[in-house]
Amino acid sequence: MNAISFSLILAGVLLNAAAQLLLKAGTNAVGHFEFHADNILPVGLKLAFQPYIMSGMACYAVSLVVWIMALSRVPVSIAYPMLSIGYVINAFIAWQWFGEALAAQKLLGIGFIVVGVVLVARS
Repeated sequence: MNAISFSLILAGVLLNAAAQLLLKAGTNAVGHFEFHADNILPVGLKLAFQPYIMSGMACYAVSLVVWIMALSRVPVSIAYPMLSIGYVINAFIAWQWFGEALAAQKLLGIGFIVVGVVLVARS
């Protein structure tokens, strides 16, 4: 895998991870909600115009374009496993940003993911 291909994959993964984190921040800002027939419009509008959610959706849109560019250069059997890097990134940022737990079992799982991504990238 050359530098451009790797950069596209990494950019796509980072944008996707950022989108997830921004969507979570947006739902935290909106608060817990239930969809019912009588509140679909108010809740939908609240979500649609929440800045974090709008930013997350923009990251998804850009990540889609970047990911398509990456897939045009790299076999999907190599590119798709690289999405696991997003889980690693999100776990640590969610720990810092949202105070989510990072227990030993989760860290061990993250270690396995990292080893797996390295093995796939080297193949």
